[in-house]
Amino acid sequence: MFAYIVKRILWLIPVVIGVSLILFGIMQLVPGNPAAIMLGTNATPAAIQALNEKFGFNEPFHVRYFLMLKNFLTGELDSIYYGDKVMNIVSSRLTATIELGLFSLIIAVLIAIPTGVIAAVKKNSLFDLFSMFIATIGISVPAFFTGIIFIYLFSVYFKILPSSGYGGRFWTVEGFRHLILPAFSLSTVMIASTSRLTRSSMLDIMKEDYLVTARSKGVKEKIIILKHAFRNALIPIITNIGNQLAMMFGGAVLIESVFAWPGVGRLAVKAVEFRDQPLVFGSILVLSMLYVLVNLLVDIIYVFINPRISYK
Repeated sequence: MFAYIVKRILWLIPVVIGVSLILFGIMQLVPGNPAAIMLGTNATPAAIQALNEKFGFNEPFHVRYFLMLKNFLTGELDSIYYGDKVMNIVSSRLTATIELGLFSLIIAVLIAIPTGVIAAVKKNSLFDLFSMFIATIGISVPAFFTGIIFIYLFSVYFKILPSSGYGGRFWTVEGFRHLILPAFSLSTVMIASTSRLTRSSMLDIMKEDYLVTARSKGVKEKIIILKHAFRNALIPIITNIGNQLAMMFGGAVLIESVFAWPGVGRLAVKAVEFRDQPLVFGSILVLSMLYVLVNLLVDIIYVFINPRISYK
């Protein structure tokens, strides 16, 4: 397993290079001179030329790419708009994004997995039909629209939760209150997809012969469901949770904008508005690396869930 982990970590290198190259190429398709746009209509040609030379905007494509990637990896990449190191700006926002993503994950797991298991055990019951109906709606409705509905219900109508902003770390009262709405909004799609997949996986496993044998031996139904059926149904569930969590960090761009959450996603949106190419490059690349690392973690968890899995 150690060799597999090392191999996967080494694979991160070409993945990051590929993502950074695609990202940089897309940035170059945006029309206009970033320096001229940043300095405004009253900027002198000399000022525009100086900014172009400082950030290498006059260099060929490959030179600009390697210069930006090298400066990002060494922590020397500067933001045009903020006048600070990109790594410092992104790292100051990263905690808020991770808090939002992990809290959304906890909410989704605590709701979706029990819902899926109960729905499978009570197949075709009222609970099963109602929960899967709600899950279908949850998959169909975009998270940002759910967030707007939550703001109207809990902030405007009932006035029990703040509509936006960051109240501090989640362990404080204000921090937790500000975290609830964006976290629930971000978790709705994961709750819906994970509950449906949990139900489906449990139904497939519960048809297996070894569970029938266990029942014939008098094993308690609770043990059969939780120890035998659920454990063997975990692989596709963990895969889905990992993919959804990775997508959460990308989808946080919209949720952070809706709730004015000071995370990396909202930072990336502001960087695009300011035409701050170094900051766009750094913030999007960090979100992409989070996506890749989450998927790596999921692959490693597989082995601990099912030791029979081996990687060549």
